[in-house]
Amino acid sequence: MLSSNKKIYFASDLHLMMAPDEESRRRELDFIQWLDKVKHDAAAIFLLGDMFDFWFEYRHVIPRGFVRLLGKLAELSDDGIPIHFFTGNHDLWIRNYLTCEMNIQIYRKPTTFNLNGKTFLIGHGHDISPENLIDRIFLFLFDNSLLRMLFASLHPFWGITFGKNWSKNRRKRTGIFMPFDGLEKEFIYQYAKKTLAEKHYDFFVFGHRHLAMDVPLNENSRYINTGEWMVSQTYAVFDGEEVSLHSAKEKI
Repeated sequence: MLSSNKKIYFASDLHLMMAPDEESRRRELDFIQWLDKVKHDAAAIFLLGDMFDFWFEYRHVIPRGFVRLLGKLAELSDDGIPIHFFTGNHDLWIRNYLTCEMNIQIYRKPTTFNLNGKTFLIGHGHDISPENLIDRIFLFLFDNSLLRMLFASLHPFWGITFGKNWSKNRRKRTGIFMPFDGLEKEFIYQYAKKTLAEKHYDFFVFGHRHLAMDVPLNENSRYINTGEWMVSQTYAVFDGEEVSLHSAKEKI
């Protein structure tokens, strides 16, 4: 049970390493400042994927950069704050580095949690219903163990350079923000409604869409999307009873 002065925080889609580098560094510093603010009353922190714009773990090598964020996460974990990390479509190849070095629990699929007596289904959202054929193909390939093994055989210079360029070019094609065309086309929202018909959840909390949303599913259940940290810096807070959306810049 949460004590009266404790909260649970949710954030996603920081996309560190997304060019230009100076903007990525600014986001990292802003996010660390936010972590320093919330650590005083955080009972747990959920990071819901795409915290990195590209990530691949070799056996003895991880991508260069992010040392300030990684150091802050290690500090919070050492201070006893549980950190739950969900892989997204851009950091799908995270393996066990965060767990071994920082005791951060890694999740690869939407997962059920009971938090203060409320049932949550939490995930990133990319693997629920890929929007088009290209996304389905990419998800299949990136989730393939043989492809991961073959990619690991590349020298890190070539592998990480390729990954960064792939992510950069994909962003040029898709843009930072996906358009909102109504709830009937919001695939995570539709997934939540379908799931709710089979099992009750008080809250569905996801990322991926880069669009902060708080949408009722029925009188007892809501779909929350944490939005993104590239522009709006939005996040969600659970106070033990309700989930609310906020921005590090201002309350929304």
